[in-house]
Amino acid sequence: MATTIFFEETVTDQGGKTSMDIELGRSSFYEEDSIYIIVDGKTVIMDRDTAKRFVDAVVSVGHYHGLIK
Repeated sequence: MATTIFFEETVTDQGGKTSMDIELGRSSFYEEDSIYIIVDGKTVIMDRDTAKRFVDAVVSVGHYHGLIK
């Protein structure tokens, strides 16, 4: 499986009480390249329809908070 990692970090809650390990990238494990996400060691490779909805949601949240111009 070929992957390209775009995000890999232990993310800590603003209150500092909990954290999770997150990795996000692209995967060619299946015939159609798509997005994979690993949270606390559990991996999911999204189908393209789910990947599009996921990206749209993340972009929408980024716009809402003024993180994307």
